Amino acid sequence: MIFFSLIILALIQGLTEFLPVSSSGHLVLVHAFLGGAQDWDSRVVLDMAVHVGTLFSVLVYFWRDVWKMLLGFIGWFKGDFKSDGSFLNLYVLVASIPVIIIGFIVHMIKPEFLLLVEVMAWSTIVFGIVLWLSDRSDIKYNSIEDMNLKNALIIGFAQALALIPGTSRSGITMSAARFLGYSRSTAAQFSLLLAIVAISGGGVLAGKDVLDSGDFELGLDALIACGFSFIAGLISIALMMKWLEKSSFTIFVVYRLILGSTLLLAIYSGVLSL
Repeated sequence: MIFFSLIILALIQGLTEFLPVSSSGHLVLVHAFLGGAQDWDSRVVLDMAVHVGTLFSVLVYFWRDVWKMLLGFIGWFKGDFKSDGSFLNLYVLVASIPVIIIGFIVHMIKPEFLLLVEVMAWSTIVFGIVLWLSDRSDIKYNSIEDMNLKNALIIGFAQALALIPGTSRSGITMSAARFLGYSRSTAAQFSLLLAIVAISGGGVLAGKDVLDSGDFELGLDALIACGFSFIAGLISIALMMKWLEKSSFTIFVVYRLILGSTLLLAIYSGVLSL
């Protein structure tokens, strides 16, 4: 993939991964407009590379939570299952089970329709409306410590819907959390912590694909994309968390509706044939 297209891919992923606007959907657009890797395997590898870059940005930004989770994991081997870190680990793992299972199935089947811009456009609109509806929920929980097993599982099943481009992994998990009564900041925090497991799993599969292919150029492209998406992702997280302290998801909903509607109008009018 040419260097310019690679940088655009990485920056778009980094800036949109943690915003509830669907990074995967935007990657579909980047591939469609800029060209480059058009077969399933190459596109998935590059997409996961930029996702891994944003994973590192989560680990850096939420290093305190990550450290707490690490201590909780170590505590399991010592028989300590009651620390905050232990419970947080449990909730993140439980919420990650649905997307791991369904994601593995999708990776094996490789449904080509998920690469269509039309699918991305409709998902952008539909789940944008879901985000808007969820944002009207009353706040019952203000802290990540208020998470429980049932709610974690519900959010986990919602996360599996993000395998459809345009849904937005962060958007649908935040929506589920808001419907359950969590504050915007807490919903965003848990959503981003879930990204650690969700993206790690996909990164392992993508890494295996690179090794199996023996494609050195593809592997180099993946490393470059990973680095740039890390920088953009770190900036994106900081801006979003600051925004959600005082504002709602409305601006993201409006953006999704405009983007999805514009794409559908262009597709059905024949202006775009993607």
